[in-house]
Amino acid sequence: MSYQVVVVAIVYDPLKLDNLLAAWEDVGVSGVTVLYSTGMGRLRSGKGLRDDIPLLPSLEDFYPDPEAIGRTVFSVCDDESVVKALIEATRQVLGDLSTPQTGLLVVLPAIYVEGIIKKRQP
Repeated sequence: MSYQVVVVAIVYDPLKLDNLLAAWEDVGVSGVTVLYSTGMGRLRSGKGLRDDIPLLPSLEDFYPDPEAIGRTVFSVCDDESVVKALIEATRQVLGDLSTPQTGLLVVLPAIYVEGIIKKRQP
């Protein structure tokens, strides 16, 4: 693979996050960013962002129950075998992604990437 891609996983069950991060690390990902996230359905049902935010909020203050909110996990990768392994590892941890409220997996081409620090080999 002569280009880089962004692998994005949306995890509906935050209890699966640690296992997903471990699985991604096991297949060779050198860095992952994790964000709290919520979808349109949760927002419309009142289970998304709060409107009674404290004066000096943290990110967790924006959600009524942070453990009920999903996580968006993403990483940039330039190795096709690692991308394939990430896809399989994500399926193993999250289960059948065609099942509602499981998760979402997207692989997107990255047109330009700067600032990635590769893991040093032991």
